[in-house]
Amino acid sequence: MKKTLFFLLIFLGFSVQASSVLSMKERSVLIDNILEQRFSDVLPHIMEREGIDMWVLMSREYNEDPVLKTMLPSTWISARRHTMLVIYNSGNGQPLERLAVARYAVGSLFKKAWDKEAQPDQWEALKHIIEARNPSKIAINTSDAFALADGMTSTEYNRLMATLSDEFKRRVVSGEMLAIGWLETRSELEMKHYPALAQIGHSLIATAFSNEVITPNVTSTDDVVWWLRDQTRALGLTNWFHPTVSIQRQDNEVFDQISAFSKRPGENIIRPGDLIHVDFGITYLRLNTDQQQHAYVLKPGEKDAPASLKNALKAGNQLQDILTSNFKVGRTGNTILSRSRDQAIEQGISPAIYTHPLGFHGHAAGPTIGMWDAQQGVPVQGDYPMFAKTAYSIELNAARFIEEWKKEIRIMLEEDAFFDGEQVTYLDGRQTEFHLIYSNESQ
Repeated sequence: MKKTLFFLLIFLGFSVQASSVLSMKERSVLIDNILEQRFSDVLPHIMEREGIDMWVLMSREYNEDPVLKTMLPSTWISARRHTMLVIYNSGNGQPLERLAVARYAVGSLFKKAWDKEAQPDQWEALKHIIEARNPSKIAINTSDAFALADGMTSTEYNRLMATLSDEFKRRVVSGEMLAIGWLETRSELEMKHYPALAQIGHSLIATAFSNEVITPNVTSTDDVVWWLRDQTRALGLTNWFHPTVSIQRQDNEVFDQISAFSKRPGENIIRPGDLIHVDFGITYLRLNTDQQQHAYVLKPGEKDAPASLKNALKAGNQLQDILTSNFKVGRTGNTILSRSRDQAIEQGISPAIYTHPLGFHGHAAGPTIGMWDAQQGVPVQGDYPMFAKTAYSIELNAARFIEEWKKEIRIMLEEDAFFDGEQVTYLDGRQTEFHLIYSNESQ
C-alpha cells in the first residue's frame, strides 16, 4: 500500500507539471508578448546605457545571427531570404523604431521598410534608411571574445561597408555590449514564467531519481538518461544538451571531471550505496534551465543517506551561499570567483566554481564566473561586469573526503537563480537533501 501511494503521488505530481505546459498556440502568444515587452522596456534602456542610437542586424536563411534569432516572432522558425533589421532610438522617450529591410514584415514586431519593386537593391534600401536617420553610432554584431555577439558574417560585413559612405563607415561600432545586454537582461514577464521551467526540471529529476524509474541492480545510468529525454519530449519540450547521469561509489576509482560527465567505463548499473548525479536542462518559451542534483541508493537496512554524505551536501550548499553572497552590480566574474574561492577555502571547503549566465541560451551571455579547468579566472569573458535583472546557473562542486569510502568525492550542484541587483533568488529552490532510492531490502 505504501509503494502504491508513493507511485500515485509521483504520477499526480508529474501530471500537474504536464498540465502546466502551455499549448503551442498559447506559447506563441506569450513569446510574442514577451518580445513586445522586451522591445518597449528592456532594449531602450540598454541602447541608452551603451550610447547606441542605431542597431543593424542581418541574417541569411538558416544562418541566423544568435541575437537576431531571439528577436524573431514565435511563428518564424528562422530568418527568411536575407533578413535585415534596423532598430533606431530617436531619443526623447520615443518608442524604438523597428524596421525590416526585407521582402516581408517580421510579424508585428518589425515594420516592412523595403519595396523591392521601387528599389531592387536591398543594400541600397538599407543605406537610404541609415542616412535618412543620421545616427551617431551604428552598432553591428561583431566581437572577438563573445561568440553570441559575433553574429554578422564576414560576407555581410564586407558588403555593408562597401555600401556605406566614408562618413557613415566611421560611425560603425561593435555592438558587443549591446548584444550581451539584450541577451542577458530578463524582462518582468519572462521572470513571471521562468520559475515554471525550473519546477518542471526539478519534477523530472525527482521522478528520474525515484523507484518509478530506477530499480537497483537492474537500471543503468543510460536508462535514466533516455527516460529524461523521452519524458522531456512527452511534455512537448526539448533539451539543449544531452543529459548525463554518473555514479560515485565506494571503490578505487578516483574522481575525474571529464569522465564524471560521460558513461562510466564498463558496467554502469545503479547499485545500493551509490551516489548518483544528473546534469539536465530543458528549453521552453525560448528560455533554458540547467540543473544538477544527487540521489543516494539506500543499502539494506538504511533509512537515510550516511551522515558523511549529508555533511558533504551541506558543504556544497555552503559554497552556494558564499558564491551568491558575492554577487554585486559592477563586480566582474573574475572578482566574484576569486572572492568566493578565498572565502570557501578559509571555511574549510575545497571549491570549484564554474557558474554561467542563463537565459535565451544555456551557456548564455554575461559574466563567466570560473570554468572547472580555469579556477584562476577567465580573461575577457570573466572581466565582464555583473548587471541587475540577470539569470544564472549556480554551478559548482565541493570536494569532500569520505572516511568509510577512503576516497574523495565531489558534490556537484547546479541550480537556476535570478539576480535583481540586490539579492539572488533561486527560481524553484535548491537541493538541500538527497533524493532517496530504495532497494528491496531497504523498503
